[in-house]
Amino acid sequence: MDKFDAPFSYFCSMRKQTWFFLIFLAGILACTSKSEQQEPRYFTYNRFDGIPTLDPAFARNQATTWACHHLYNGLVQLENDLTLKPSIASAWQVSDDGLQYTFFLRDDVYFHDHELFESKAERKVTAEDVVFSFNRILDPEVASPGAWIFNNKVADKQPFIAVNDSTFQLNLKQPFNPILGILSMQYCSIVPKKIVTHYGKDFRNHPVGTGPFQFQLWEEGEVLLLNKNTDYFEKDNQDQHLPYLAGVRILFYVDKGLEYIKFMQGELDYISDLDPAFRNEMLTREGVLHSKLSQDIRLLKSPYLNTEYIGFLLNDATKAYSDKRIRLAINYGIDRKKMLTFIRNNIGSPATAGMVPVGMPNFDHAQIKGFDYNPEKAKALLEEAGYPGGQGLEPLVITTISNYADWAVSIQEQLAELGIPIKIEIVQSSFLREMMRKSDGLDLFRASWIADYTDPENYLSLFYGGNGAPPNYTRFQNDAFDALYLNAAGETNVNKRQEFYQQLDQIIVNEAPIIPLYYDEVLSFSHQNISGMFSHPMNILDLKRVAIED
Repeated sequence: MDKFDAPFSYFCSMRKQTWFFLIFLAGILACTSKSEQQEPRYFTYNRFDGIPTLDPAFARNQATTWACHHLYNGLVQLENDLTLKPSIASAWQVSDDGLQYTFFLRDDVYFHDHELFESKAERKVTAEDVVFSFNRILDPEVASPGAWIFNNKVADKQPFIAVNDSTFQLNLKQPFNPILGILSMQYCSIVPKKIVTHYGKDFRNHPVGTGPFQFQLWEEGEVLLLNKNTDYFEKDNQDQHLPYLAGVRILFYVDKGLEYIKFMQGELDYISDLDPAFRNEMLTREGVLHSKLSQDIRLLKSPYLNTEYIGFLLNDATKAYSDKRIRLAINYGIDRKKMLTFIRNNIGSPATAGMVPVGMPNFDHAQIKGFDYNPEKAKALLEEAGYPGGQGLEPLVITTISNYADWAVSIQEQLAELGIPIKIEIVQSSFLREMMRKSDGLDLFRASWIADYTDPENYLSLFYGGNGAPPNYTRFQNDAFDALYLNAAGETNVNKRQEFYQQLDQIIVNEAPIIPLYYDEVLSFSHQNISGMFSHPMNILDLKRVAIED
């Protein structure tokens, strides 16, 4: 999925010395705040961007996905090592032709208790619940933004079948190996027909799932409270029922500065997506936690399946960059490592391969010959294209949002040394998204892609000629790429499919429809009394095994 960050202009105008004072105050208050914590402990975090719904059929952004992850389960789940494991399904089988997936359900999974259920037996999850949940995603009356996950993939007739109470079948039009990864997405959460039918669209306010936590109350914009599900089916290695926490409390401070202060005071147990205004307060230039903080705070890091890039709009043959030598020259003329160090404190890694990010399973980056910083090669390509020293090149416009203006400025300065003129246009994220969809008034545009599921196909689909925008925002067209892409998606042999994917990513490097900038990292902080937390490459907040020690 493409990512557009919320603007932070509401606090950028505050004076620097004010923040220093507040940070100092937070340090003083931290001890008393922590000492006042009362049992039972709830895990508390903040969502400055708000939560629009608790209905998983509309889990299109991170805030909703995190909340729904606490409340619901799917047939399968994605572990922190990115392996797919059973969840509501205890096992599954795939037919020899790759068209039918049969799932065998556990017999101990129950929906959260609700007054509409007349007995515990009525709460038991069956294959009919799975059929209902998946059909709901495709129902035009529901209008789920997740309908794309099944569109043109599942069979036209009877795509979802309840063979009996404990056996569910999914039928495909053609083999599509990433389907198991898709089933781990929050869209595919299993919901109870009786409750959803009763509430209709208001199910967003009355969520009932099978997850480790169940709904208690929601004062929108203030607090969302989830309590421990005492009937939860998963256990730890010592046969103890999960979760350990009494519950989860989600707050909604809209100011990232205040969020930081509340974390330092101990009111929040966890923060993620650290704002640049506080990055140097927490991290060294090398991206390591300052030693003075390590006694009380833990830094959690892992590769994040997110690629930040700049795209070329390729639907106008009159543009100078329609000549791939210009696009290649620009790629070789950018020092990604230098920018990552000074702009992001080395959070992430330079995108010196292709589009598929570091950390993606079944993909070997070492096989991709990407872009190093080579200004001499860039100059030679410019001269070969007929623009020696950039002479005769019309200025190219990079359109971006304010949060990424520093990247655009750095690129502008570096390319000026090669004689490539760059202009920068700053727009609102919603406007940029619309421009990308309509291919309206763009040369180059800043974008990113966060994995929807853990298969390289999700990234390579951005360049398949049969796709519109989204996801093919560059309008890249390449017959060899398209043919190989279709072969790869249906290939059942893992090693051969990996080889296909690597060939596809190499085509992207060779044709340069984008400027890969960096492969992201998940960066978050918790207090040292929090155990069982890990940094997930899909940036999922899983609290099933988290405990708090006072």
